[in-house]
Amino acid sequence: MAYETLFSPIAIRGLELKNRIMFPAMGTKMATEDRFVTQQVIDYHIARAVGGCGLNFTEVCSVYKLASPKKFLAISEDKYIPGLRKLVDAIHDAGGKAGVQLWLGGLAVGSDPEQMIIIPSPIPVPGTEYTIPGADLKTIKEAVKAFGEAASRAVQAGFDTIEFHAGHNYTPHSFLSPFFNRRTDEYGGVLANRARFLIECIEAIRGNIPEDMPLFMRIDAHDDYLEGGLTIEEVIGFCRMAKAAGVDALDVSRGNFSSSAIIYEVPPIDLPRGFNVDNAARIRRETGMTTVAVGRINDPGQAEEIVAGGKADMVVIGRAQLADPEFCNKAQAGRAEEIVRCVGCNQGCYDGFVSPEFAYITCLRNPALGREAEYRLTAAELPKKILVAGGGIAGLEAAMVLKRRGHYPIVCEASGSLGGQFALAGEAPRKEEMKQAALAMGEQAGREGVEIRLNTPVTPSLVAELQPDEVVIAVGAVPMELKVPGSQLPLVTNSHDVLSGKAKVAGQVVIVGGGLVGLEVAEYVHGMASEITVVEMLDQVAKDLGQLRSICVMESLLASGVKTLTDSKCVEIKEHAVVVESGGKLTELPCDSVVVAIGAKSRRFEEIEAYCRDHGIPCHAIGDAVRARRALNAVAEANEVARAI
Repeated sequence: MAYETLFSPIAIRGLELKNRIMFPAMGTKMATEDRFVTQQVIDYHIARAVGGCGLNFTEVCSVYKLASPKKFLAISEDKYIPGLRKLVDAIHDAGGKAGVQLWLGGLAVGSDPEQMIIIPSPIPVPGTEYTIPGADLKTIKEAVKAFGEAASRAVQAGFDTIEFHAGHNYTPHSFLSPFFNRRTDEYGGVLANRARFLIECIEAIRGNIPEDMPLFMRIDAHDDYLEGGLTIEEVIGFCRMAKAAGVDALDVSRGNFSSSAIIYEVPPIDLPRGFNVDNAARIRRETGMTTVAVGRINDPGQAEEIVAGGKADMVVIGRAQLADPEFCNKAQAGRAEEIVRCVGCNQGCYDGFVSPEFAYITCLRNPALGREAEYRLTAAELPKKILVAGGGIAGLEAAMVLKRRGHYPIVCEASGSLGGQFALAGEAPRKEEMKQAALAMGEQAGREGVEIRLNTPVTPSLVAELQPDEVVIAVGAVPMELKVPGSQLPLVTNSHDVLSGKAKVAGQVVIVGGGLVGLEVAEYVHGMASEITVVEMLDQVAKDLGQLRSICVMESLLASGVKTLTDSKCVEIKEHAVVVESGGKLTELPCDSVVVAIGAKSRRFEEIEAYCRDHGIPCHAIGDAVRARRALNAVAEANEVARAI
């Protein structure tokens, strides 16, 4: 068996798990407006249980009726038990074990203005005269009771285990952290007092569940970006108290949503894989408790090394199971090369969660996320020969889905390699996993029998030669040209040529365009250039980056000394300078190289489209061939078109 330690059983109190992999609580927006389990939630969990996961935890589940935001699951009243029971039964029927994460959200509950925010100490609301009050003793006692009653309901619903959420600056963590807790009564001050509320909650939970039911607790290893916050030594001290109160296993996370430390909650590709494992190992060593490691663990070999090396007893594999619900089965069967890897892009899981544009979370690597039942593949009624023009990730996604449905796709790629702009994006610092994923996607397409032709641009004559039944156009996009005087001078190049290594820059470099690509070019050329200046027309750079990637990229630029000019427009390029207009004034920026990164436009394909139209061949344009967008959109569109043919 592959990864023997990872897939060995583990017993915690009376619960035996078939392997050491935990699917964690992650927000989905799949619950009903009034907090009930939906079939969508059930299908989402079934897919991961069928996929071989050892233990599935629900997303945060509100315990207190007065602090239960809409669209989050709740266990605060008896009316929620039947739906939760249906979820548990479905996970059990799929061969898994089910846990519920008991949650009191603190400031996070502010997403629903009708709900009560329970925090230890008053916090002024910026830009207003209002201050959120600290909890009074009556509220604290009611919250403790709510945890106990929620635990009782969890038992009635049939859950195998419970997790008490004491991290991420939700209410319990806020009481524990000296940054948030400035109380002077018995719930504030020294660690034992700051821990009092949490210990009371743990005791209330433990008192309402069977002796043989294990209790997990999610904690932060320490506070990040919070001056005077929790140290790991204090966390270890608290964990020892929690152990005495009845906690069995520690789920060691990091991060808070009150600062830039939110990057540690849903870590983007910029953070190293397994960045928090050493903290889990130390806490395990110094508490003697069963410990779960968390934080960009997305490879079975990595997970095996963590568990077999004694750094943790279990691992959280969360977003990696969003990207591929069959992660566990593939790894255990020795087919790790077939795993669809999470690349930490955060486009669907985090950006999709916080954006009102998304009804629920999704995944760049897995468009079926949240639509597991609807997106089960069906065989094609009439197998067809499909020409796919372009071997980027949209073209490859379409080809593999077509092949799995019984069609015969032929991918023709104009260049000598697969992966397209996604692979090119992987040339930027810290994004190597994107390049690896794009290349692996091409290899997987080949393993599945997709015919691939490199150095083969699609032309009308090629369409005539192949005589496909249908054509999918996934030719992608090219960099937009800067149309100002001097834009054709030898010192001017574009982002694609720099990232691909076709163009070299040195000396003083000006980058025109402060979006994602421009900033990544700035990071890429750091070390080659003596000085880097980014010129952006808008009022800020990084507007097209998601929140968490933006934090990481901006921190890197600051550390690298990259200058940014906003509200500034490039109006001319001279032999050794860029002329910039800002506030009605012209300024010359001395430079040796200029890199244009102002966006991309679709490659032209009118001739192919016209040929198909004239010869009655159905033609489908997808991804950046339609218009330049995020990779998330391109892959989703490719998947949808391939299902419809």
